[in-house]
Amino acid sequence: MAARKRALADASATEHKSQDPTPTEPPTAPLNSKSGFILKLSLLLLSPYLYLIFHHYKIDRDLKKSILVNAGVSLAGFFVTRKMIPVASKYVLRRNLFGYDINKRGTYGGTLRVPESLGIVVGIVFLVLAILFQYSNFTSDSNWLVEYNAALASICFMTLLGFVDDVLDVPWRVKLLLPSFATLPLLMAYAGHTTIVIPKPLISYIGLEVLDLGWIYKLYMGLLAVFCTNSINIHAGLNGLEVGQTVVIASAILIHNIMQIGASTDPEYKQAHAFSIYLVQPLLATSLALLSYNWYPSSVFVGDTYTYFAGMTMAVVGILGHFSETLLIFFAPQVLNFPYRSLSCRVWFHVHDIVSLGLILRLDS
Repeated sequence: MAARKRALADASATEHKSQDPTPTEPPTAPLNSKSGFILKLSLLLLSPYLYLIFHHYKIDRDLKKSILVNAGVSLAGFFVTRKMIPVASKYVLRRNLFGYDINKRGTYGGTLRVPESLGIVVGIVFLVLAILFQYSNFTSDSNWLVEYNAALASICFMTLLGFVDDVLDVPWRVKLLLPSFATLPLLMAYAGHTTIVIPKPLISYIGLEVLDLGWIYKLYMGLLAVFCTNSINIHAGLNGLEVGQTVVIASAILIHNIMQIGASTDPEYKQAHAFSIYLVQPLLATSLALLSYNWYPSSVFVGDTYTYFAGMTMAVVGILGHFSETLLIFFAPQVLNFPYRSLSCRVWFHVHDIVSLGLILRLDS
């Protein structure tokens, strides 16, 4: 969902266009990159993260080296994404994948064609970066290799489904089910704990300090993936909102991970949070590149491709990083937005039914 109105490309329009050599298409929005804004935003969001890595915590040298190598790969991905977005914009416009910004309706900006589905660029660059980093960081006998590949499979599957949704405009009842299938590789490869710590006031009633939920915990993780994927898509409507919320949440995840690494002495626990960093840094870098074109006034639309991709990526890092409960805190605005949107839809349908019933009674009389 976004502040856009998709163009309708039918066969008659295509035929008319081929017979009429005179260009009648509306103008296209200029591709302006907000580099200065992105630089200031990056410094604001990444300063605490860099301070924790280089000054506050004493992190193992090999682990810090892997994080910095991943950061360097992510930085390269930022520039590649910025370079590829204008190129991809031309191709999507040729296939009539564009929309109009309804927030600028009544102005000249509302008549401009804005390229759609540019999230596909971010998804492709992210997957390439993740595969290249896998080659340089993981060995063939690494315990994390299976989970890493399962994470990439889920993200790739969700990116593909998001692009299909942009092209075919999939109904909402189907959209709710798509992440359920995309998360299956992730759940099958998950080898972490399925326990929860009981709050101290409830221990006397339950009789346990730690409760193993088993398959119920995996069901929760599957539902979490569905929520994260659709919450980014629902919480939209303004230029830069979809990418902006992803950038903020990804920055919070990075800070949380580095704090957990610095405070823990368990190597396996540290590796789980480092695993999360390896996926979030490329997500943040490529998203910042997309935000430079999607920030107001938007030059491109991200499409459902990006919202599905970003939501699934953050669900993956929360699940495999073993902080899926904490992830919901970072999604607090989306959690609060969900019942509001649900209530708004119920009220709208209720009013619509009342108006329809009134018109029917009026016609009958």
